[in-house]
Amino acid sequence: MAEPQAEPSADLAIEVRGLNLWYGTFQALFEVDLDIEAGNVTALIGPSGCGKSTLLRSCNRIVERLGYVSTTGTIRVLGHDIHAGTASPIQVRRHVGMVFQRPNPLPLSIRDNVLFAQRLHAAHGPSRADQDAAVEQALREVLLWDRVKDRLHHRATGLSLEEQQKLCIARLLPTKPAVLLMDEPCSALDPAATAAVEDLIWSLRGRYSILIVTHNMAQARRASDQCVFMLMGRVVEHSATEQMFVAPQRQETADYIEGRFG
Repeated sequence: MAEPQAEPSADLAIEVRGLNLWYGTFQALFEVDLDIEAGNVTALIGPSGCGKSTLLRSCNRIVERLGYVSTTGTIRVLGHDIHAGTASPIQVRRHVGMVFQRPNPLPLSIRDNVLFAQRLHAAHGPSRADQDAAVEQALREVLLWDRVKDRLHHRATGLSLEEQQKLCIARLLPTKPAVLLMDEPCSALDPAATAAVEDLIWSLRGRYSILIVTHNMAQARRASDQCVFMLMGRVVEHSATEQMFVAPQRQETADYIEGRFG
């Protein structure tokens, strides 16, 4: 990642300033200003098409895989401008991991899934002992180690959906990301698996800064410290989660939370 142009704030994981984004001629984000506090879980909520996932995917530049996307404004992660000329998208994604709606384990063993990103980014291959330690640590962090330690060489696609999603999170951890982005990570899971993944997300707060998109209002209230309400490509309100759900400052926020639209 590029060197910071200004003294980074130790309290902020992500700083977005004046972000506009277009898909071709369609503008999806409008002058977004947003500060995401380090070590917290922040939920992005709002109706479908309001720009939540677009904003999320802008924070590790994955949205740029679509060749017709253009942006103005700045995004800084831990004080580093991710669009600076010296900022490699690959290195940005190393520090800002992404979890998608549906688990996407590679058609490899559980062990090889965990080590995939580390092998991709390492200049020199880690030793077998280092690999073993990285696998155990990552799987322990996502509360999978005791379940899978005796079948690390089994194909990851044989795991349950809950286990696959936890594995996809574990796959990010050996590269030591600072930020985890999660785009509706529980949308493909049943209620029991959803509760397990929510518990995992909560257990990771503090060690990682987590930004999560969700359509589930109960989930946003249960599993986040901060909440951001978006509407029509704009940030309408950003506050502590409990404050937003108990005493929202904007009528549009209250209308959405109370189910009057969306």
